[in-house]
Amino acid sequence: MSEIEGLIQAYKRYVQLPWDRNLAGPQKVWFALYDPAQERRLRFRVDEFAEATRNAQHTWKLFNMTDTFAEWMAQHEYREEYFEQPEDMNPALNDFMQDLSHQIIDELTHSDVNADTVVAILGLGSLFGLIFASAIFKAIAPSIRGRLLVFFPGQHHGSIYRLLDARDGWNYLAVPITGMEGK
Repeated sequence: MSEIEGLIQAYKRYVQLPWDRNLAGPQKVWFALYDPAQERRLRFRVDEFAEATRNAQHTWKLFNMTDTFAEWMAQHEYREEYFEQPEDMNPALNDFMQDLSHQIIDELTHSDVNADTVVAILGLGSLFGLIFASAIFKAIAPSIRGRLLVFFPGQHHGSIYRLLDARDGWNYLAVPITGMEGK
């Protein structure tokens, strides 16, 4: 069984379990962990996660953040200056993080999202080198109503997560889902 097939099977088991409605926001997060080299295979099969969610009698909503930075930068007043001197962009990246956090919170609190909804985030790797994913999760966690499924290209050891296996990880309360479960 491939890693992505195993991840889909593990997700099917998680999404069918009864949901505790009294959890804090960070405890409502599921990280679907996979090797970053599997990104294209995972993207090709995202619809299977949506189908598994619906089969478990939950609703599904996908937020793809892959292009959010490019779209934000394209509209930025000083984009040309930042391309010429990227080291001057740090204050603007804080603005991007806040803007992205608000976009995700809008998805999490939309009228069609309730305690039985899985909001899935795709494209987390596109943030690498720009902002810290940990800051995003800290900002959005209080707004999670049902479950937040984050497609996470990286690894974990206990509750320490490393995006793209590249930098020191951070401690987070998310539930890890891996394609290696049961092996």
